[in-house]
Amino acid sequence: MTLHQYVRKGSFYEAVVEDGSDLIFVVDYKGNIAYHNASVRNTLGYRSRSLVGKGFFDFVLPETVDALKQQFRKSQKKAFTENIEFQFLASDRSFRFLEFNAINLKHRENLEGFILDCRDITDRKRNAEELLRLQKAKEQFLANISHEIRTPINGIAGMADLLGQPTSPEERNTYLNAIKHSAENLKVIINDILDLAAIESGKLRLEKIAFNLNDLVPALVGTFAYQAKEKKLRLDYSIDAKLNRLLLGDPVRLNQILINLIGNAIKFTHKGSIKVSCSLERKQKDTWWIRFEVIDTGIGIPAEKTDTIFESFSQADETFTRKYGGSGLGLTIVKQLVELQNGQITVQSSEDKGSTFAVIVPYQTGKPSHLSSQQTTKHPGSEPGSELRILLVEDNDINRLYAGSILNKWRCQVDTAENGLVAVEKMKNNYYDLILMDVQMRVMDGYEATKAIRLLDEPKNRIPIIALTANATSRDVEKCLQAGMNDYLAKPFTPDDLKAKIMKDSGKGTAQPGIDAFADNKSSFDLTYLRNISNNNEEFIRDMMQTFAQTIPPILNDMEKAMQTKDWERLGKLAHQIKPSFMLLGIAHLRSAILFIEENGNEEKNLPE
Repeated sequence: MTLHQYVRKGSFYEAVVEDGSDLIFVVDYKGNIAYHNASVRNTLGYRSRSLVGKGFFDFVLPETVDALKQQFRKSQKKAFTENIEFQFLASDRSFRFLEFNAINLKHRENLEGFILDCRDITDRKRNAEELLRLQKAKEQFLANISHEIRTPINGIAGMADLLGQPTSPEERNTYLNAIKHSAENLKVIINDILDLAAIESGKLRLEKIAFNLNDLVPALVGTFAYQAKEKKLRLDYSIDAKLNRLLLGDPVRLNQILINLIGNAIKFTHKGSIKVSCSLERKQKDTWWIRFEVIDTGIGIPAEKTDTIFESFSQADETFTRKYGGSGLGLTIVKQLVELQNGQITVQSSEDKGSTFAVIVPYQTGKPSHLSSQQTTKHPGSEPGSELRILLVEDNDINRLYAGSILNKWRCQVDTAENGLVAVEKMKNNYYDLILMDVQMRVMDGYEATKAIRLLDEPKNRIPIIALTANATSRDVEKCLQAGMNDYLAKPFTPDDLKAKIMKDSGKGTAQPGIDAFADNKSSFDLTYLRNISNNNEEFIRDMMQTFAQTIPPILNDMEKAMQTKDWERLGKLAHQIKPSFMLLGIAHLRSAILFIEENGNEEKNLPE
């Protein structure tokens, strides 16, 4: 009996073999195909019996043929062989991953051939490869992030050690600036990690407030002017004239998106230019889809990497991290922030020619009344004589000194406790408006202390408690809230972060004497922007201040003349002209007034004298 007679004779496989989901081949020891079932068409695309008489090995991935033939020779000595993987050419010229179990017919029918019961494992293999790729990317990220965190920590420790030795005033300033710079770098990395954790856990909440791109974009682009100038790059922006209006959305998150994209463009561009473009993609009733493009002439991204650069723990090339630094989370955060706002992000890039990152985000259009309502919310009426009494519970001396110094500067009445047990005892004999509670402490941690405070008599058991925690994952935050805390503040935090939480949770408003100091004297400048972009270059800051002092007064005189002649359109244009300068120098308290003048001037509305 031949193999062909064996195949024609039996009808046992009509139901099981012919109609089964597995691919069934009957082949001889040399690989000649005597039969295959109908499932071959479903999986590989070949018509019924179209492979009969052809060579099995002719369809196997060429570089693996020798290994598979060797496996066939081994299988000739066994009655049954399991789980042999191979790749088989499909009709669309792609290779599918298959796995077969082989029944040796020599042991059953004394025929030199096999029944190959094959399963399609392509998806399984791809998933395994993707998992392996992501695992390697994660391991690489952890290695990168470990290096990135150690670098500023070593800088801080080294400079602190030098400060402990006899130094001149100039050396002390140098060391302190180095510590501040290292701390800022460390904070950026940690904030990236915390932002990603907040986004992926669904804890990030978007604001819906009024803003104008003509206010936001120039000031933002201006913060990168010094970096671009150092690299001799042209940095420019354009905003569609139609977009000179109020939009409702989250300007902080838009800032974060653009900062990441512009920062990357400057980092990876060594000659040429960077252009930020804002245009109207489309509009439907009160919803406008705004297109933001960051176009650079930098090193570009390899075509095969453009699909993965937005993934967590992934960068276009491992060598980029070693050469340029960074956590590798920036574009991941950007993509997720864009998608949280129902937007989309795309990239077009050519190696050595540059990249264009395009973001499209929908915003509702706003009205001047939205801006007015924001002002009312942010600056409520004063309550003279009421100072905040705060209990600061923190076991770390440096953290206690840092937070306590900020609170004392704001003229808050501050009491401290080095652990939860001391805090509970102080609560029994004192009353506070708010408690700042560290979570991980010896003797009694923040969770247990909060539970104990919630068991005290009214009204002490209702005092707002804000957790101070270095662990700000969704699980940690949930644990804080379950323990009875009202809110949380992730370490490391800035004075502005602390201010926002105190304002939100104390219920005291912004105008108490102790809290008015948050504004830090309304006539003063906040030079944070300039210090950050110039790396504390005092000469650059002096030049900016001098330029401001020389250029602004004549424009203010022109604005006064426009007011007198009721030339509202010119007044609006002049306000638009000086607005970025006020933002650069941190004169934030005038921002709303300038924006109000610009908005109403452009609409040619009469303004109050």
